[in-house]
Amino acid sequence: MRYGKASLLQKASSAALAGLSRAVTGVRPIWAGVKPNGPQRIYFANHASHGDFILVSTCLNPAERCRTAAVAGADYWKADAVRRFIAQKLLRTVLVERNWVERTTDPLAVMLAALDAGESLIFFPEGTRNMTEEPLLRFRSGLYNLAAARPDVELVPCWIENMSRVLPKGALLPVPLLCRVVFGEPVRLEAGEDRKVFLDRARAALLALAPRKDGNRP
Repeated sequence: MRYGKASLLQKASSAALAGLSRAVTGVRPIWAGVKPNGPQRIYFANHASHGDFILVSTCLNPAERCRTAAVAGADYWKADAVRRFIAQKLLRTVLVERNWVERTTDPLAVMLAALDAGESLIFFPEGTRNMTEEPLLRFRSGLYNLAAARPDVELVPCWIENMSRVLPKGALLPVPLLCRVVFGEPVRLEAGEDRKVFLDRARAALLALAPRKDGNRP
């Protein structure tokens, strides 16, 4: 993928997907801790569905959407010709190899190249879809590594509500259901901060955006 500039096909696909996403989910962005327009960002979110990054992207204005790419697993999106076409030609994706034994490129280097080209990123720090009963899996090291390497990029937590019920695992068609994406206050890596301390703090910032069982927020 050539980073930094969306193709006409990607712009058209992005607008079409955003319209479809709004029609199916009625997605409503809640900018609770940050303004919609801002500097280069890494939007880090909970992950339970292949449609999560589309929902976050839909909430962005067209200009921001066209400079924002989702980080996705190359093992899934390169599995066949159809997925490769969707990921490389239609969507704005940064494909990283997650299997450290077989990979031929460093995932961090791939993501940094996208950031250096001016992209914002949609990133899932759990590393994989959460199919458990826990609200969030343990964060892997990727978010810390990105924060340490590019400290000027804003880290914005985003809590995605209901998408796993709209597009459950194995489903071919989405189920119409209202969704929200809550954008929280940016998190910053402090000077000398320990990796685990930072990841625990970033995870807590994301969990703080989740609704309580009574439907309200903390």
